[in-house]
Amino acid sequence: MAVRWALFHPAVFLRHIMYLCIYLDDSDSAGNKDEDYLVLGGISVFERQVYWLSKQLDELAALIWHEDPQAVEFHASEIYRGKTSPWDTVKGRDERRKVIKDVLAVLANDKHGTTAFACAVHKSSFPNRDPMEVAFEQLCNRFDLQLRRMHNQGDTQRGLIVLDESSYETTLQQLARDFRTIGSEWGLTKNIADVPLFVDSKASRCVQLADHVAYSVFRRFNAKDTQYLDLILPKFDQDQGKIHGLVHYQTYDGNCMCPACMSRKMA
Repeated sequence: MAVRWALFHPAVFLRHIMYLCIYLDDSDSAGNKDEDYLVLGGISVFERQVYWLSKQLDELAALIWHEDPQAVEFHASEIYRGKTSPWDTVKGRDERRKVIKDVLAVLANDKHGTTAFACAVHKSSFPNRDPMEVAFEQLCNRFDLQLRRMHNQGDTQRGLIVLDESSYETTLQQLARDFRTIGSEWGLTKNIADVPLFVDSKASRCVQLADHVAYSVFRRFNAKDTQYLDLILPKFDQDQGKIHGLVHYQTYDGNCMCPACMSRKMA
């Protein structure tokens, strides 16, 4: 998933849209019966910080392929598999894992308020619901909660959701409209400016960073692999010790000890 946000937002509009929330899903997991979870994940980023995050990822891309760094797309699952260019030239799996961690380090080391969001939906817990729609509703409301909390602290902002181009475009746009007019289980979303925008993932480093957030959560819940999520866990939106930005949505384990579930129990 990718975001060419500058094409959609002239400068006068950006003076009002100060936060962008960029979400990304694992593209095949909704209908993949071999995977227990669908994960939708992303970042909430202050608009002026987009340039600096992108610059750091451009510099990392130049180390990997200095002849044409713009041709390097950081897609975590492709990096891990190492079967497509330029990742097929990185022969060692540990070296490819390091690339994923280097991308996540850009988020982990950010000092300008960039936060992470993700929802891991256990698909068999909700057999009669589309897991993508479940995850999207969760993240829309949690992003709105972050913006509402900022407003209550005297920092009024508006947000915009940007997703990868997908077959869900019409469905998710309608859902977003409903959240603003009819409401969800949390009520109306009042701080998100418009329906989501859908873009091509090759165009934005920030969306590629969001892809890595989704991948880190997917690996944690689908493969019990914590090495990626551990790097960025403190970046998930939280308030007074409760993690709001990371959601484990399931019904099968009331004693789950994952960070998301434990945070809610302790709070």
